[in-house]
Amino acid sequence: MKRDTEKMYAAMKPWKLFFIVALPGMVSMFAMSIYSIIEGIFIGQKLGEGAFAAVNIAMPLVMINFSLADLIGVGASVPISIALGKKDHKTANNVFSCSVIMIFISSVLMGIIMFLAAEPLCRMMGADDALLDTSMRYLRTYALCSPLTTIFFAMDNYLRISGYVKTSMAINIFCNAATLGFLTLFLLVFKMDVVGSALATSIAMCLCSIIAMIPFLCRKTLLRFAKPEFHAAMFREIAACGSPVFLSNVAGRVTSILMNISLMAIGVEAFGEGGGTTAVAVYAVLMYASDLCWPLLYGISDSLAPAIGYNWGAQLYDRVKKIAKCAYAGTAVIGLVSTSFLYFFPGTIAGWFANAEDMLLLQESTHAIRLFCFAYLFRWFAVTTQSFLSAIEKPALATIMSVAVALVFPVVLLAVLWNLGLDGIWLNFAGVNLLAAILGIFLLLRVVREIKRRETEPNAG
Repeated sequence: MKRDTEKMYAAMKPWKLFFIVALPGMVSMFAMSIYSIIEGIFIGQKLGEGAFAAVNIAMPLVMINFSLADLIGVGASVPISIALGKKDHKTANNVFSCSVIMIFISSVLMGIIMFLAAEPLCRMMGADDALLDTSMRYLRTYALCSPLTTIFFAMDNYLRISGYVKTSMAINIFCNAATLGFLTLFLLVFKMDVVGSALATSIAMCLCSIIAMIPFLCRKTLLRFAKPEFHAAMFREIAACGSPVFLSNVAGRVTSILMNISLMAIGVEAFGEGGGTTAVAVYAVLMYASDLCWPLLYGISDSLAPAIGYNWGAQLYDRVKKIAKCAYAGTAVIGLVSTSFLYFFPGTIAGWFANAEDMLLLQESTHAIRLFCFAYLFRWFAVTTQSFLSAIEKPALATIMSVAVALVFPVVLLAVLWNLGLDGIWLNFAGVNLLAAILGIFLLLRVVREIKRRETEPNAG
């Protein structure tokens, strides 16, 4: 398995590699996001607008917890792939083993913090008295399950690095089937509220985390558990390589806080008393609608990142460029399809999450999706560029990209478009991704110049 995986990364034709690695990875990431979409449908249809808004208040805090695991998981994946490209399996296995331990410890600590500080954290997110209790109970349920749920995303990365792309896809599909089953049981049979929703997702993820561990425990994978040797250089490398994704996620959650606060204020102006809850619920619909599309972009770019990192470590720069071109071509197609899907079917999508009795929520969500959809005309380029920069160990450039997209551009445009009211917020996403594409072009041109310089060096390739 070890030789087959390395041969695939080093010698397989780029487009064949794309179809073998990226397409299953795309399906896997989409399947991974389906649990969130399923949860949104159940909450919106069975629990109503108030519960929908409360979950949107707490969700950024849940995602920040997952972001810490991403910091370590994605941060470790880059040096692992590059070490494998250099045939340094000892280093790759050590980074892998240490990262799993680090994720578990950080998840325990974050779970404790989220459980004990649930009230002030939810108030910070913009929860008023009507939404506070529901938000707190949702957050605390995730906090209790944190040690096993957060490792799920990292193990998915490690499976794909080891060449277990189809196994990763199968586990993600099973996770969604299990989530659907538990949601049906807890919400429809036991008549639980948002606690049942959070519990259903958490139990499914815990089960899949354990299943994903099995190939590594059986020592059947390219990566193997080894006696961990922690050292400062490894911590710095993981932190540097993982910081773009981590900062992007955290900055995005800070932006969500600002968005929720703004929506609570603008919603009252637009819809009157209680309008803040409606506006936050519309924002939640947009996030769930986005979950139908962005995982396909991320799945392609993230699945090809190990191959790019492997060839970068092996100094096969021409191959790096060819694989990167496949990634950009694939995500461009997905970006255009996503824009069309959201533009032509906004009412149908909104109806999945908004109860037919919540007419105002349904109408405003349909309108918001029509404005929001143009983000995907440009988002494919930003996502692929950030992943490419991370894969070739350019954490500084990737961090610039991620923070600009997740925080700087949204906040600037929030102020610029404020006078447009709610439409200004819905258009914010398209504006952010247009600016991100422009920034990505400049950063990519810088990397292309470096690759050309490396290719002319005597020891290149």
